[in-house]
Amino acid sequence: MSRLDSFIRRLTAQRDILNHVKADLDLPAEGGVMEIGLGNGRTFNHLRELFPTRRIVAFDRAMGAHASSVPDDKDLVIGEIAETAQAYVGIKAALVHADIGTGYPDKDAVTLTWLPQLVAGMLAKDGIAVSGLPLDEKSLNPIPVPASVPEDRYFLYRKV
Repeated sequence: MSRLDSFIRRLTAQRDILNHVKADLDLPAEGGVMEIGLGNGRTFNHLRELFPTRRIVAFDRAMGAHASSVPDDKDLVIGEIAETAQAYVGIKAALVHADIGTGYPDKDAVTLTWLPQLVAGMLAKDGIAVSGLPLDEKSLNPIPVPASVPEDRYFLYRKV
């Protein structure tokens, strides 16, 4: 598969799974949304449309988002995510979306030493985690992804 086809497949899966969360899954009534990996801001922009009444906090190493997709200063956390996001553990988020995989197994293995615990720590009980990397954490129960999402392309969890 070409890298372009893989990119399109990833973005389609991402959109489909986030739309599924909004339409088909019960999120906790309270709690914000954590966007781990702001990047260009496309997903942040989509999350704003899906969840207009929830606070959305975005994390990234550096600011690179399109001007139309930049969070307010109070909702943008810049720096090493493994460090800066620790301040949000216990926030009881309704949804955490993490799309920070690189496609390099060695780099992703390092990320997976801290990401699952961070995501679980941010989530409220019954909160939903969506991730491009598998999150092996005992308090995160895998739940089925929509049929349109290829196996192991994106992962969906509910916190117990």
